[in-house]
Amino acid sequence: MTRHLEDAVLADVDRRLADADTALAMQYPGDDGRRQPIHTVYVPGDRYTATTPADWSSTALESARTAGGLDAVASMVGVTEGTDCAPDTLATLVQHKLSTEPIEDLRVDFEDGYGTFDDETEDADVERAIAALRTAVDAGTSTPFVGARFKCFEANTRARGLRTLDMFVSGLVESGGLPDGLTLTLPKVTSVDQVEAMVAVAAALESANGLPANRIQFEVQVETPQAILGSDGRAPVAQFVHAGQGRVSSLHYGTYDYSASLGIAAAYQSMEHPVADHAKNVMQLAVAGTGVHVSDGSTNILPIGDADNVATAWRLHARLVRRHLERGIYQGWDMHPAQLVTRYLATYAFYRGAFGPAAARLRNYVHKLDSTVMDEPATVRALANVIHRGAVCGALTVDEIETAADLPMTTVRDIALGRPTRSDQ
Repeated sequence: MTRHLEDAVLADVDRRLADADTALAMQYPGDDGRRQPIHTVYVPGDRYTATTPADWSSTALESARTAGGLDAVASMVGVTEGTDCAPDTLATLVQHKLSTEPIEDLRVDFEDGYGTFDDETEDADVERAIAALRTAVDAGTSTPFVGARFKCFEANTRARGLRTLDMFVSGLVESGGLPDGLTLTLPKVTSVDQVEAMVAVAAALESANGLPANRIQFEVQVETPQAILGSDGRAPVAQFVHAGQGRVSSLHYGTYDYSASLGIAAAYQSMEHPVADHAKNVMQLAVAGTGVHVSDGSTNILPIGDADNVATAWRLHARLVRRHLERGIYQGWDMHPAQLVTRYLATYAFYRGAFGPAAARLRNYVHKLDSTVMDEPATVRALANVIHRGAVCGALTVDEIETAADLPMTTVRDIALGRPTRSDQ
């Protein structure tokens, strides 16, 4: 084989691209393997109690029972249509989830869901919320992820937001330490400067409370037009991720603030409006390769009232959950306990419906078996990823994964996260 380029050429290319290589590795490190919750539940700060997860579980299960059971609701909302997912199997898995881990991520809300009160009132509510959360954490009944949403960094709410944030973090530290799944939410971000300010605040809180560096991370709510398109024509949301210096854990789309800011009439504000899709498309591009998660927003159509209203709201919610999952957004918001019913039915049906074909293609690729589909490494990683996500949230069991894929679960996880496996060597 004839070569004409000398080794010096490669050395020159390495020199030219050294800075770019370093920047790429730092700015786009990829998935770090941490769990992403399938939803976030917002509870007003004056209504949160240590029993909130259990209370939501009871309400969700009772709403399903009233409608004839989880299998009946699954058929009613059509989550198993076009799949080989059995409603009774789905119902059993969701029953277990709602009974043991009804809420994956909970945010004690001191922003829009809470309202505006005098300092004395909000201070008292923050203190009560800290005490309730400490009780739940110590009892082992808290949610895997939990935190607070405080008021935004705009001038008129900045002081109150920082006061609540300081009290919440410092109060948890003083009462026994920060929970492992602590997540803080910075809402209504309009500039990169606000993200940079939050980084400085997080560092100051760590220093003041004797916490290790980078212990405090936060998610950014994307609910203003200024976050998607800046006055200079750039997409500030992409800058948010990197301005966070490793502290930004996720971007959350705010359905109603964003829609209203663009002048969308209230009747047409929705997670599936074209303006919502555009914003979320930009958000997905902004986080690609960074390891930062993306969450869809919420629907304000609640499954309460008479049976027809409940069924209509459930069908809408189930369809919207399925919609964002199909679009590669694996998290959303839930605002009412009865929405947990369709959150889990739709989510579990999505993963169980995708499981069979994904496991077969993954098995064929890894074991080099004949297949009617010629998959490439990037697609194989996506196949493993949908299986891994299904296992993490409880939609799939390890036994059925290992049987169908003919692979250890650890190998499936490694492929999903882009880690070397024995089959790569």
